[in-house]
Amino acid sequence: MDYQVIRAGESRSFSGDHPLVAGGKDSGQIVVIIGADAGAAFRGLRETDRKAAVLVELGAECLGVHTGEARGEEGSNVLGFARFRLGTAEPSNLVELVRQPRTLDTAITAARKLFEEYGLKVAVCGDFAGRIIDRLVRPYYNAALRRLDEGLASAGDLDMTLKLGLGYPEGPIQLLERTGLTHHFDVTQALFEAYGDPAYAPARRARVAKQRQQQKS
Repeated sequence: MDYQVIRAGESRSFSGDHPLVAGGKDSGQIVVIIGADAGAAFRGLRETDRKAAVLVELGAECLGVHTGEARGEEGSNVLGFARFRLGTAEPSNLVELVRQPRTLDTAITAARKLFEEYGLKVAVCGDFAGRIIDRLVRPYYNAALRRLDEGLASAGDLDMTLKLGLGYPEGPIQLLERTGLTHHFDVTQALFEAYGDPAYAPARRARVAKQRQQQKS
């Protein structure tokens, strides 16, 4: 099935030379909107109901921000998506595909098939800010940063313990330093504002990193 790619700013999911982007046509039965302004680009489209699926790249926000919500009965051929990416690291092969209560099964099938054709793995989730991974891992990263502040152990020992004890390839402190504490701040701040859960409140070290970034800009 032919698909169209609409670029609306810098995408965290797909670079311009990614095969999925390069394979897009001028039109198609699937519309993929990528970039930081994908939501605005979607709202400017017409006749989206005639497409098999319309896929809108999301940040931490809900799809309903762009499609609207109606008594828990929202849903159509429009889905949200994001390829999980931690900070400045390369995007993973996992696509979190966001559905609403009445999203068409045919649209989900079309979206899944498209992403899988390019070697990506798809996990379907409900329309929640942060989707699956960020909601699960951000409290863990926050906890590691807070234990470091409390002096429970050195950064090296915290990382080593979690790597050896749980089999992780990289410890949380090292991972966040490599991929960017400021990005961790941005995501956790958005989740904290969305849910009000203290577990998502940005850890002090992430907040300091964000403040330093702002001072330099």
